[in-house]
Amino acid sequence: MATDISIGRYRGGFCVYWREPGIGNRRRYQLKARTRAEAEAEAIDVFRRKSHREGPHTIADIWELYRADLGDKPTAKTMAYTGKAILPHFGHFRSDHITRELCRSYNEKRQGEGKSQGTVHTELGHLRSALVFAQKTGMIDRAPHIWRPEKPQTDKRILIHEEAAALVEGAHDPHIRLALVLLLGTAARVGAVLDLTWDRVDFERGIINLRLDDSRTRKGRAIVPMNSMTRAALAEAEPAALTDHVIEYAGRPVRSIRKGFINAVQRSGIGHVRIHDLRHTAAVTMLGAGVPMELVSQILGHSNISVTYSIYGRYQPSHMIAGIEHLNFATARSNRP
Repeated sequence: MATDISIGRYRGGFCVYWREPGIGNRRRYQLKARTRAEAEAEAIDVFRRKSHREGPHTIADIWELYRADLGDKPTAKTMAYTGKAILPHFGHFRSDHITRELCRSYNEKRQGEGKSQGTVHTELGHLRSALVFAQKTGMIDRAPHIWRPEKPQTDKRILIHEEAAALVEGAHDPHIRLALVLLLGTAARVGAVLDLTWDRVDFERGIINLRLDDSRTRKGRAIVPMNSMTRAALAEAEPAALTDHVIEYAGRPVRSIRKGFINAVQRSGIGHVRIHDLRHTAAVTMLGAGVPMELVSQILGHSNISVTYSIYGRYQPSHMIAGIEHLNFATARSNRP
């Protein structure tokens, strides 16, 4: 349930109430639901319908309604922080007031405050998402174009086979070692590995389902086959499991492996590497082995192949060889009669 709206008791049933953004007036509506679970689902629908009916909407209105619609998804929490930067600059405007110049001035302001280009790119991305939501729900006729600075290219550390093996061997605790094996063997994000439960590990069919049915994350996740490495590690860990979660420690699910990962990196002696570089390593290793980009995209859980090309296209130079051979002008000159 979003923190912007609340469920209460009213006339023997349930009601939803909230305070209007920027005004403070309290709004309350009785619900038809007869259980708390039904009330929570109906409340968001009522909130959206009643709030969207009254316009024109400012960016601040749209921002808070979008956050409420996201519910308990991680993006809603993140937008509580990015909103502290976005709303003072854009909040009092309507969507039809947004221009390229306004976005550029925001960029200059934020970078002048010492914020990175990547941070500004993310903040304006949240603004764009909120406006797309407003268009889809009928709050505005058309979402304006949101200019953003280019997303900076980060340096990716791609581990060679020996370095990846050394990293796994450098893990002191079994749960850290298992997490590293899954990260490298499935190309998953760390959140997907930590969320993985045993009911989504199918030894008979040889698959690992990294997806969540409740869609708590907007990041794509895939259903991937086990390879011999992941199957062996999972088969060893499963009999000793004390919880439903695959990655556990002392009878509890693990929320972070950051400290264990850093220790494994130090013991391995492979130098600086980020945990997300394991996903990059898995993707680039597959491409280097000739795995088609379409299949790599599916394993990574990307929404479409263009996302995969934008990140990993430069790591697949082999498909350029046939074309680049035509540029061998030295050979062409030597073959002249």
